[in-house]
Amino acid sequence: MSALGALEAAAGSGGTALFRPLSAEDGEQRPAEIESLCMNCYRNGVTRLLLTRIPFFKEIIVSSFACNSCSWSNTEIQSAGRIQEQGVCYSLAVTSRQDMDREVVKTECATARIPELDFEIPAFTQKGVLTTIEGIIDRALAGLEQDQPLRRETDEEVARKIEEFIRRLRQLKELHSPFTFILDDPSGNSFVENPHAPRKDEALVVTHYRRSPQQAAMLGLEGEEVAEKAADPAEELRNEVLQFNTNCPECNAPASTNMKLVQIPHFKEVIIMATACDSCGHRTNEVKSGGAIEPQGTRITLRITDPSDMTRDILKSETCSVEIPELEFELGMGALGGKFTTLEGLLKDIRELVERNPFTLGDSSAPSKAEKLQEFVGRLQEVIEGRRNVHFIMDDPAGNSYLQNVYAPEEDPELRVERYERSFDQNEELGLNDMKTEGYETPAR
Repeated sequence: MSALGALEAAAGSGGTALFRPLSAEDGEQRPAEIESLCMNCYRNGVTRLLLTRIPFFKEIIVSSFACNSCSWSNTEIQSAGRIQEQGVCYSLAVTSRQDMDREVVKTECATARIPELDFEIPAFTQKGVLTTIEGIIDRALAGLEQDQPLRRETDEEVARKIEEFIRRLRQLKELHSPFTFILDDPSGNSFVENPHAPRKDEALVVTHYRRSPQQAAMLGLEGEEVAEKAADPAEELRNEVLQFNTNCPECNAPASTNMKLVQIPHFKEVIIMATACDSCGHRTNEVKSGGAIEPQGTRITLRITDPSDMTRDILKSETCSVEIPELEFELGMGALGGKFTTLEGLLKDIRELVERNPFTLGDSSAPSKAEKLQEFVGRLQEVIEGRRNVHFIMDDPAGNSYLQNVYAPEEDPELRVERYERSFDQNEELGLNDMKTEGYETPAR
């Protein structure tokens, strides 16, 4: 039977509490003793376990090991409870001798700092201890002084700097000046005594906070954090790339499509879908609106005056038409599908759409028609290169297209966004005329 099990059995038979308040006057509280291996000389020593409760805090397990063979000893504490829902940070203004005597529970995952001295004891560099503020400083002094004789022989400059730091640390211990002691524990199981409890301690500030993903990983809680995030399906979609199997539209071989929900600043959420085929190398991408059809249509007009306009982000939905009046060009709804790219990227896609068609610029095209289209491609290339100023117009009856305002949230002098009421034909094309979502009744049976 383990020591904890033995103590539980003893407490059950005697009718006493397993965890009793920590008190110097309690002579009946006896630790359990267990014979255990000494990790210094590998002979048997004795480990003593004491289960106790710190007033206004929680239950802890104090363990102490001593070896009679080599005189090696070690003490540490462990929390008897689970990791808390939130981390905790204690900030104490140390101004008196009484403050130095305050009890401190420092777990192994806690970080202790003294900002005035730029001094820090990082997490997981020491075992958990039940001590005082003075005791923590004494342990730090002992650790720094331990290898000083060797440092003086090997690196006198480093030894001199550490000696100076030890002198300043001793001055803090003797309270030559007030200082701040900070104890930060992401597990929430560390503690600094409030001698005025249950009243508020003006010198002690206790802050509870939500652990960061890095702190949760450090405590081994990655699974718990993921479970919390998975509780919100919308948040999970925003942070995850979904993948599903499909067939390549070119060679019909099995392929995969990636889908991601993206928030466009000053606009709305969209769904980006990308398909890549390993067999033939075909790649496609498409964008769909993540929201509903807007109450009004949107007409966006941009006057292209500078090459930097080509870098503007653009979202063209599948219901959006594109027009460039100066080039007598119009791209109807459904052409090119949904796109989330830059203005330059969309204009290049339009150019490729014209050049790829064998009936326009190929061997099957009429010479007069091919000449006009070649002229159009050349003028479009001038727009892409910033050598021709034109008006770029996007007309989306569904209101789900977007062109970046580089001055946001201020108005863009070259960009005009107009809202308009859709016509009957536009509503018919969007399937809205026969759609009724309110004011209807379920027929009686």
